[in-house]
Formats: sequence, structure tokens, C-alpha cells
Amino acid sequence: MDAFMSTAHSNRPGGVSAKGRPRTSCSWTKNQRYAARAADANAQRRQAGLPVASSAGALTEARRAALEEIDPGWCPVWDTGWQRCFRLIQNLLQNGGALPVAAGKVIVQGEDLGRWVTAQRHGWEQLLPAQQWLLENVIGIEPAEEAERPVKRTQDTMWALNLRAAQQFHAREGHLRVPRKHVEHLAGAAKGTAGPSGHQAGADRVVVVKLGTWLDNVRKRAGRLTEQRRADLDALGMRW
Repeated sequence: MDAFMSTAHSNRPGGVSAKGRPRTSCSWTKNQRYAARAADANAQRRQAGLPVASSAGALTEARRAALEEIDPGWCPVWDTGWQRCFRLIQNLLQNGGALPVAAGKVIVQGEDLGRWVTAQRHGWEQLLPAQQWLLENVIGIEPAEEAERPVKRTQDTMWALNLRAAQQFHAREGHLRVPRKHVEHLAGAAKGTAGPSGHQAGADRVVVVKLGTWLDNVRKRAGRLTEQRRADLDALGMRW
């Protein structure tokens, strides 16, 4: 093992060295990240056809590969917030905790780890390959199955949902003079109906519809409505 690899392994976080001296992993790793970013900046300048003043202080490809072999996430190109949540979950698991899967259940240092896990699973395709590898192989997160993913809403689906809310309001109140801030709760939404959150509704799901806001928006675009849609609202006594 060469001197660089020996230093890389000995500077893993925590504890002291074999000779009893405190390990300097934080400062050493920080310096390597700085060197890696210097190398990336040089590469970008070369690709743009710009001169590179000096390669001094830039991390070599061999050393970068050696560090990535130890920890693929040692110098992330993604934001520090993502890395922070990843490390918090990694520490949680290493201390015997369970992987958080529900929002609001596990809050660590102000971070909702369950919400973060859900966001990674549902946004899997937007992650970098290195992020996907870390999630799968280090903390055991897998992409969401198709059945778990939010239902994509079409304009026709959303119109039908909002119209149902207007019909429910009219049946109960006898008119369609809906206050601007009124919300209507649709109980027993048909399975497959997408609510405002984009999630598929089950037979016992309550969907919240911002009916007052929707009707105001409909009035503003009344001239672009189809004859059928306008007739549906006219039947409820819509005031244009």
C-alpha cells in the first residue's frame, strides 16, 4: 500500500491512531475535496478550450479512484443538504435504528428523515448514479414501485374532480355561491381519482378541493371553456 492509501485508510473518521495521536480525518479529507474540485475546474477549462495556469494542488485520477473505493460519497457533487440527510440516516442505522419510511416520525437535528427517504424513492430517476448506489448499498433504500408513485393528473380528471365538489356543494347548500377560501371535502372518492396531492384515491379516501379558488379561476377563463363544461356549471346556477 502506497503512502497516500495508507493515509486515506488511517484517516477514516473516529478514534485515534495506533500511536495514540488524534486522527485528523476532517482536515485531511477537506483538503482532498479541495484538490478534487481544483481538478474538476481544470478539466472544465480544458473542455472549454481555456488555458490552465497550473495543475499543482489538483487531485490525480488515481488518488480520486482510491478515495472513491473507500467511500463513493467522499466528495459529492450534489448539495450538502442531501449529503447531510444521508449521513444522518447512516448514523441512525449504525446505532441500531430502523430506516424511517413515514414523514413526521423521525426528526433528527431538524431533518425529517422519513420525508427525505420518501422523496428519494419517488425521485429516483433524478438522482445521479452515485447517489442511487449509496442509497441502495449503504442504507438500503430502493426506488418506489409503480403502484406507490403519484398518479399523473390529466386536465379532464381534475375537471371531473372539481365538478364533483361543485355538485356536492350545490346539493347541500342549494346554490353555487362559494366563498373564495372555501374548501370542499369529497368523501369516498372513486379509486383511481387523483386528488390535489397527485396521489391515487381509494374508496375511503377524503379528497380536499379548493372549490372557491377553482370557481374563481374558471370565471377568469370562461371564454375558453367547452360548451359541455359551461353547461355543467350552468346547471348548478354558476354566476359568471
